[in-house]
Amino acid sequence: MVSLRTKFFVRTMKSMSMKNEGKMDVEAKRKKLEGDVFLFSTPRKTMIEELEINGMSAEWLSRKDQSEDRVVLYLHGGYYVSGSLDSHRSLAARIGKAANSPVLMIDYSLAPENAFPAAIEDSVSAYTWILENKKIKPDKIVIAGDSAGGGLALATLIKLRDEKKTLPAGGVCLSPWTDLAVTGESVKTKATEDIMITENEAHQAAEYYLKDVDRKDPLASPLYANLEGLPPLLIQTGTAEVLLDDSTRFAEKAEKSGVDVELDLWPGMFHAFQIFGILLPESKKALEKIGIFIKRVMN
Repeated sequence: MVSLRTKFFVRTMKSMSMKNEGKMDVEAKRKKLEGDVFLFSTPRKTMIEELEINGMSAEWLSRKDQSEDRVVLYLHGGYYVSGSLDSHRSLAARIGKAANSPVLMIDYSLAPENAFPAAIEDSVSAYTWILENKKIKPDKIVIAGDSAGGGLALATLIKLRDEKKTLPAGGVCLSPWTDLAVTGESVKTKATEDIMITENEAHQAAEYYLKDVDRKDPLASPLYANLEGLPPLLIQTGTAEVLLDDSTRFAEKAEKSGVDVELDLWPGMFHAFQIFGILLPESKKALEKIGIFIKRVMN
């Protein structure tokens, strides 16, 4: 049952007509997301270490009581065209707090300036950096992300598997975008419920990111990949979002492929609701479940 606080929040968001049905203005979308950072407070006592990984900006988020023998590699959302360390620091740090693990968050390359496969090359590079520079073992690493970052996390796992590299302990995907062809029925059936994204924007963002690449390329749209051999996965999604079928279809295919996958559906919740941290009861509880999963697969 959706909490009263969340019901009020959703009504407020709908009254503000936040969704864009016109042509996507990438720069405006980036500025809007960065302007909303004030809504997402980073947990107190979070230590932030700025890094550079192969020319890419990154942050190591940690707390004094956390062990340095493990890490969550976090990949932010934003349709592959927006999002940054600033916009998702709060979410990444809260996941780290819940999991009692440091987090490495990277500022991966964005489209349209850097189209596919630049983002996945950056995420694989960051994973390799963890192994070589932090000397953390793969079974103490989890790759996580939200929305486009959730899809990127899955694509990264698939690429690592295909390259015969040792896979991490698991993956965590929050409202992952797994189908850039945008074929799920939920893009139609959930259109009036979703307060965050639209089918129109998804199609435009896919064009910016992929250009002339097939939208069903397995490393762009993990839904169409061979999923055998992937590590345990947690897919956490609200039921009131247009990308719902991206999660349900992927989870079903993963399970049929022999993957240990947990599909965690939250009735009435919107896209990437976890980003609101302690502001919404459901977000707080969802983060706790993420922490439990990460602890389990790392031990």
